Amino acid sequence: MTPLLKVQGIEKRYGARIGCRDVSFDLYPGEVMGIVGESGSGKSTLLNCLAGILTPDTGEVLFEMRDGAVKDTVTMSEPERRMLSRTDWAFVHQHARDGLRMNVSAGGNVGERLMAVGARHYGHIRDEAIDWLGRVEINESRVDDRPTAFSGGMQQRLQIARNLVTGPRLVFMDEPTGGLDVSVQARLLDLLRGLVREMGLSAIIVTHDLAVVRLLADRLMVMKDGHVVESGLTDQVLDDPQHAYTQLLVSSVLQV
Repeated sequence: MTPLLKVQGIEKRYGARIGCRDVSFDLYPGEVMGIVGESGSGKSTLLNCLAGILTPDTGEVLFEMRDGAVKDTVTMSEPERRMLSRTDWAFVHQHARDGLRMNVSAGGNVGERLMAVGARHYGHIRDEAIDWLGRVEINESRVDDRPTAFSGGMQQRLQIARNLVTGPRLVFMDEPTGGLDVSVQARLLDLLRGLVREMGLSAIIVTHDLAVVRLLADRLMVMKDGHVVESGLTDQVLDDPQHAYTQLLVSSVLQV
């Protein structure tokens, strides 16, 4: 099996400060990669470089397109990258407001992404939006409500529906459960796990919460000061951490 995403030597600096340095890994179809570390470890910088939000100083992000061609998204033209972000890629923000149009209805938020890839039949778009609201546990009676009327957990589920409606193959998630109540987090994680499996999604999840990666991620990378200090199968890394920093992360959770 060939990788869906091949990351080679990604580096990003902010003046003298290292955002991330010499990060390389392969991500295979249907695989979920977790990236953990404390604030300032470089995990969000890395995610933004991979997703095309930031341009790395060096390195390649090679993505296998649907036709089998492999393209470096770092050097891809802006129109190409924009189309990729509407079709095969999706980005779930920590704060749902960053990924939603707050002055557009719930159905409109989902429908907009369909229209961005060419859908034009209003009835079909609305039906698809209602179907996806149901899949993320939002009642169809809320289809014309604006996200401002939703709770934080509902807004996050709506953002997920908006992102997944076009059937992307790779989803980037930045602290997808951050800032939500524990009970809401658990429900959202269960929903995400079900959708990832059902759709065969590949995903890269950045979080500081080891419980999130334990539940969702097949493999795990641990970052500190912009470097990957440890990587491997999620359970293996969390149950038998080798690096002193990883041991500290795991023990701090156990002590809570």
